[in-house]
Amino acid sequence: MAKPTSSTPETTPADADIPVADLSFEVALSELERLVRTMEEEQLPLETAIAAYRRGSELLGHCQQLLKEAEHKVQALENGILRDLDAPHGETR
Repeated sequence: MAKPTSSTPETTPADADIPVADLSFEVALSELERLVRTMEEEQLPLETAIAAYRRGSELLGHCQQLLKEAEHKVQALENGILRDLDAPHGETR
């Protein structure tokens, strides 16, 4: 039996078996990028494409949620005042 050479959802690393909620932002984003590349470059069977789309949607939502949480943490650290990095000391936007 020939070994698959492509990275279809069935042959992606073990990350695909981990619940999305348990993935770090970096791992989820990497898996999402891999899924998008696979879906763009390969002719996937319909059921495989649907499963990949579903997983990708879950990964996207998870990444967006983690980014929103990070933004809230930064805002809390800055006491609700975000400063431009290039602004002179003390100036806010």
